[in-house]
Amino acid sequence: MPDRSNILAGVLCGAAAGALWGLIFLAPELVREFSPLHLAIGRYLFFGLIALVLLAPRLRAVLPDVGRREWHMLAGLALVGNLLYYVLIGAAVQLGGIAMTSLVIGFLPVAVTLIGSREAHAVPLRRLALPLALGIAGVSCIGWQALALPAPGSAGRQAGGLLCALGALASWTWFAVANSRSLVRLRHITAHDWNLLTGIVTGALTLALVPFAVLFTSSAHAPLDWLRLIGVSAGLAFFASIVGNALWNRMSRLLPLTLTGQMILFETLFALLYGFTWEQRPPTALEATAFLLVALSVIACVAIHRRPAAKTAMETA
Repeated sequence: MPDRSNILAGVLCGAAAGALWGLIFLAPELVREFSPLHLAIGRYLFFGLIALVLLAPRLRAVLPDVGRREWHMLAGLALVGNLLYYVLIGAAVQLGGIAMTSLVIGFLPVAVTLIGSREAHAVPLRRLALPLALGIAGVSCIGWQALALPAPGSAGRQAGGLLCALGALASWTWFAVANSRSLVRLRHITAHDWNLLTGIVTGALTLALVPFAVLFTSSAHAPLDWLRLIGVSAGLAFFASIVGNALWNRMSRLLPLTLTGQMILFETLFALLYGFTWEQRPPTALEATAFLLVALSVIACVAIHRRPAAKTAMETA
């Protein structure tokens, strides 16, 4: 069981990361003139550049601690958890809408918690039944809302958006588990430096995608469109990839994997809030119920992890 003094700090870091990561669902709507590949390239080129500048003064001290195994893991995190994930997110939002996409990603805590329950010293899965049930009920309400009021577009576009969202869910589930385990194992590398190294590797891999973006640019864009893409990409790179990832990595060292999975629900909540603001409407009764259920899910999970270790030992004996 984790130190109870770390729980509150970890939850606050998770909530702040979720607020910043929720912006990634809004960004594809802000630059709808461009493909998800353009947005992913812009975001991660800036991410790599900013990360290199921030890490440059300590690069010689950090690199000796990064072996072949770590470079392979960084490449996997960059390719699957950053580039592939965000291309799929952008496509899902533009095809199926923010609500549907955030709904599917909202199932991430269930997937990560199921995997985390197999870790040593993790809270037994049976004790997490209530928060998991509340979380599933919450995202189910959001799903019902999406089905009752589907986003404009053909059935083919909706199906394509759903498939992209499912692919994004799979890639982020792998990223969340692999990244958390790496941070626990790599005590000689700080969470902040690990995030910056991930950014540098992601930026390097992104350069290989630039020719494809140029090749698949089918129409000319106005200068203001390009400026908006640059602004949105730079904003995502700094706030979501630098600040948000740093907060998430800090949280990953404060909380167990089972509780880490629950924290991603904050991203879903903020994504829906940004979506309502963008659409200039309040949440419906069903959406408000979903907010409440998801919030209760997080509160219940936090309460379980805050119980004294002695009491937990008696319950699991």
